[in-house]
Amino acid sequence: MSVPPRTPDPRRDPSGARRNPPRAGRPADDDGPAPARSGRGGIFEAQAYTPRGRTVREQARTRTPRATPAKPVTPEKPAKPEQPTLRVVDGGRADEPRAPRKAASPARTGATPAARGGTTAGARSGTRGAGPARRTTTTTAPRGDGTGRAPARTPRPRTGTTKGGATAPRPPLRRKPRTRPKLADPNRRLRLGAFLALAMFACIGIRLVTLQVLPTPAYADGGIQDRLRSVTLFASRGGIYDRSGVPLTHSVEARHVYADPEMVENAADAAAKLSPLLGVARSDLEKRMAKRKLAGGIPSTFSWLARGVPIEKAQQVMALNIAGIGIGRDERREIPGADLAANLIGITGEDMTGLEGLEARYDDVLRGTNGKHRFEAGNGELDIPISGGYDEVVPAKPGSSLTLTIDRDLQYEFQRSLSENVLARKGTVGAAIAIDIKTGEVLAQASQPTYNAADWEKYSAVDREDAATSFIVDPGSVHKAIIFGAGLEEGVITPKTVWKIPNTIYKAGEPYSDTHPAGNKKMSMAGALAYSSNVTTIKVADKLGAQRVYDYQLKFGLGKATGEGMPGEAPGHVLPPDEWNGTSPGSIPIGHSVDVTPLQMAAVYATIANDGKWVQPHLIKDTVTGDGRHVAPPAPETRQVISPQHAAELRYLMEAVTTIPDATGVSGRIKGYRVAGKTGTGKRVVDGEYAPGDVASFIGMAPAEAPRYVVAVFAYTPGGGGGDVAGPAFREMMQYTLQHYRVPPSTKSAPKYTAFP
Repeated sequence: MSVPPRTPDPRRDPSGARRNPPRAGRPADDDGPAPARSGRGGIFEAQAYTPRGRTVREQARTRTPRATPAKPVTPEKPAKPEQPTLRVVDGGRADEPRAPRKAASPARTGATPAARGGTTAGARSGTRGAGPARRTTTTTAPRGDGTGRAPARTPRPRTGTTKGGATAPRPPLRRKPRTRPKLADPNRRLRLGAFLALAMFACIGIRLVTLQVLPTPAYADGGIQDRLRSVTLFASRGGIYDRSGVPLTHSVEARHVYADPEMVENAADAAAKLSPLLGVARSDLEKRMAKRKLAGGIPSTFSWLARGVPIEKAQQVMALNIAGIGIGRDERREIPGADLAANLIGITGEDMTGLEGLEARYDDVLRGTNGKHRFEAGNGELDIPISGGYDEVVPAKPGSSLTLTIDRDLQYEFQRSLSENVLARKGTVGAAIAIDIKTGEVLAQASQPTYNAADWEKYSAVDREDAATSFIVDPGSVHKAIIFGAGLEEGVITPKTVWKIPNTIYKAGEPYSDTHPAGNKKMSMAGALAYSSNVTTIKVADKLGAQRVYDYQLKFGLGKATGEGMPGEAPGHVLPPDEWNGTSPGSIPIGHSVDVTPLQMAAVYATIANDGKWVQPHLIKDTVTGDGRHVAPPAPETRQVISPQHAAELRYLMEAVTTIPDATGVSGRIKGYRVAGKTGTGKRVVDGEYAPGDVASFIGMAPAEAPRYVVAVFAYTPGGGGGDVAGPAFREMMQYTLQHYRVPPSTKSAPKYTAFP
């Protein structure tokens, strides 16, 4: 059987005419039988692979041959050989029968299955049962038959071999439906891209609205920081004034001079030029201008050369035009009175911080708070404030000023008199206090030695101490006023009491004698004070008892700091009864084994002068704030110690000290004024031990009939003889005080006293 050659494209004939495949209801166009398949060999016999992995030819060998009805072929012209084509029909082999196809409805097509080239149920005897015809797979014959049409498809039932050798139709193949992979949907991609773009633009729009409309200080301030300039607005330190408003010390504008060691070319030459202007040693300036490294190896670019330089001096420094030398705004303390009240006022450091005295005690009040001016400025040549730009001013708050109770004129006179009298008797330490008895105001508080506060570095720390509050002494006989006051208050004695007084009294075997012995004669209480009788005082204390003596010491303000206002005020010390020893009843009443300060004893006598009412001594009259308001300090503490009657009786007895001839206090008399007071000779206490020498004291009040002021004078003379210091100094100071405040002289003469009735 001859095999016609295959054309390259089995779907077209050599002439290129389109062949019509057979359709249902009509016969195929081809007249002859379908051409048989070509044999083996050659590229033109390409194999078509099925999903089972076998070629069409391999499957053909295993099948049972089946008859193919011959069809007449009308040759028109010889067919040209065609190129082989690989072809898979419906996923199977080209010659594999297709699955049975459901027969079309006769009503729909108008043709029977036989007319469409299918088989009927009767024609498919020998199969598993009647049913619709299955789809078959046919190969298309080459279109070289001359008709231009493909042969009609002939259904070929699947066959198999049964046990009996008979041929039976094969069961239909059950393939899993193929699913085409879902490729990317362009519409979905378009929608997703549009959504992402819209979301991005929405975020950008919201962010723009946030930045442009809503307040965003963090971003607004970001650029400002590079343009901000800050200038410190200095606050001046408050001043200290006397009671009439005259400045004792105040701040004035000055300049500081500094050096940049990295820019100083010749330190020795610069120091030589600056030393005369700054008043600093040349060698010291050279050290300050020397190059040095800071922590971490960083070179130092700043060093103080001088603080508080007057403006005119600073201008002269700048006129030298020395590289690396500059000036800046500063403040310095100006003290018009030099040493006037210097021991009270104290000193400040270079940074205007109080170091001693009232400057230290009220540093938080005197010190101001610097302000700040922050503004926008340009860069480079445009480094000027930007008009309408950021501008913030935190005003400086000047410090408050202190108005003291000190009278400048009285203070000066007290310092002069104390210094002259102490130095004339070779004394080393002295203190003088004047108190207004009604108000407790300290009108003067002088110390010896003193110093020039404007040049305080030349003086020792001891010279700068305030003796009135730091000078610890055994008061001596001035303490006897407390014992006599307690005796009057407790009814132990009266102004008319007269006792026989021996020359000596013993306590625990220790003798206590009088400097003016009575010889066991009768002595009045006025005479006992006038001659400072130790024996009489001890006898009064014996009648009071240790507890009441201790109680009245505390009531009169001993053993506790007065709270006057000076820093470091010593509290003193008095012994409670359980600490007394065998000699305490003899020593304590006459002012020994009692630690006091001159200010405490001055307050005791102010209590007696003020009708027995103790008023806390104080130095601060008021505080003047930066805006000019006067703020009064808290009211001073007060307490009634003895009754006004007994206080008046005690003043009467104490006036005998300056009235009776040869009394201990005649050196304190003042012409025209009646004076009541008491002298004393005690010891200086240093670190709990008595220092050699004597501490002489005189405390008095005037006018005695209606006291206005109390003056206390203490002087330490290591060589003894202090009694000659206190009396004359008291007289000068009290007389000046009475005249300064225009106190009228006494209109009545002092009473007549009898020491030994």
